Amino acid sequence: AWRHVTINDLTRCQMADRGIVATTIHNGFRTEVTPGDRQRTRAALGLGDDDRLVIHPVRAIPRKAVDRALALAEGLDATYWLPGPAEDGYGPELARLLAAARCPVVRHRAPSRADLYAAADLVAFPSTWEGFGNPPIEAALSLRPVAVGPYPVANELRALGFRWFDTDDLAGIAGWLDRDANERDRWLAEERQVAVENLSFERMAARLESLLSEAGWMP
Repeated sequence: AWRHVTINDLTRCQMADRGIVATTIHNGFRTEVTPGDRQRTRAALGLGDDDRLVIHPVRAIPRKAVDRALALAEGLDATYWLPGPAEDGYGPELARLLAAARCPVVRHRAPSRADLYAAADLVAFPSTWEGFGNPPIEAALSLRPVAVGPYPVANELRALGFRWFDTDDLAGIAGWLDRDANERDRWLAEERQVAVENLSFERMAARLESLLSEAGWMP
């Protein structure tokens, strides 16, 4: 009665290469997001309405590519906010990168994750490797644009319909941020709908229930 489940097709195929049959069921997310307090959070950082803020909502470890996120903030003349702690011995390298940054840097934790996303003008996620990568989905649900790095599973998630920016597309990102607000809002609403339709808790639960039912489990 065993059933193997992966959160991405990459791992499912790797398991198949080893003779193990698995089913991909993507992570599920709460789609009803409580809005954070943008004005209060940005005011606490000393940011005005016209100041740009790039958030990098991750732990500080090598594969999260802090250097690329910093370069993005520098190129956009933005403040860089990294709320997560340094782990896996990355502290000295992180300190070196932040000391050399050519943009303002914020390191303290956000009052809440909702406030973190609300305060952002752009979410940076330049990771080189992820099993899934939750922040780009959270960004879409929070109506925030995101720049995503070249980790393999990102292509699988993009295929659902997300129009994430590449982290090296500085001109494209800057141009989007300068668009009319109504046009940006429509674009973000469409991104959110992709997340709601494909990555909700309800969809994940239904797929798990179907798999368990096929295995002979009865509630």
